[in-house]
Amino acid sequence: MKVILFGATGMIGQGALRACLADASVERVLSISRSPGGVSDAKLREVIHRDFSDYGAIAPELAGYDACLFCLGVSAAGMDEAAYSRITYDVTLAAARAVLAASPGVTFLYVSGAGTDSSEKGRAMWARVKGRTENALLAMPFKAAYMLRPGYIQPVDGIVSKTPLYRVAYATLGTLFPLWKAIAPRHVLTTTELGRAMVAVARDGAPKRVLESPDLVAVGRRD
Repeated sequence: MKVILFGATGMIGQGALRACLADASVERVLSISRSPGGVSDAKLREVIHRDFSDYGAIAPELAGYDACLFCLGVSAAGMDEAAYSRITYDVTLAAARAVLAASPGVTFLYVSGAGTDSSEKGRAMWARVKGRTENALLAMPFKAAYMLRPGYIQPVDGIVSKTPLYRVAYATLGTLFPLWKAIAPRHVLTTTELGRAMVAVARDGAPKRVLESPDLVAVGRRD
């Protein structure tokens, strides 16, 4: 399986990249990023691309892939709906269209979040925008498309969030992770488990197009 990865320098993307590089079924990984990730591996090709609204300059690079893992995202904190939509909806759809045009048989995985609003009518702005993004992706003619809605994700094995506030929160809350995992095992994941789930779904598919936290936990913790 040949995989395109967006967001490899972020917390979730780092977990996805490690899972891809560790999995024997993944032959090649193309990382599209604004800045170098600092990872060297024979499977990995890294393309630095600054304009995430236009992929014309790198379109040939996107051809011949089987799956795309889209892990880019930002917090909605302090953003209005228009600004959040430009990043969450516009950037995602621009990448999806470019990948689909270059690799028509691709399977597309989008990391959304627990609580995403598929009706696009709820009170939470971020959930409406995520829902609109999911719906647009599901309407596109990919070989298959899966919307991933993880709950709490604990970074492990040296992976850290790029957001300073989140780094502090994860460092604090991480001490309680074993307790949460014991109390609500179907709603908490590590970056390793989520990465494994993404590779497995990209390779093998899933019975549902929208995968909630319990679905991802079941796949990510499978031996």
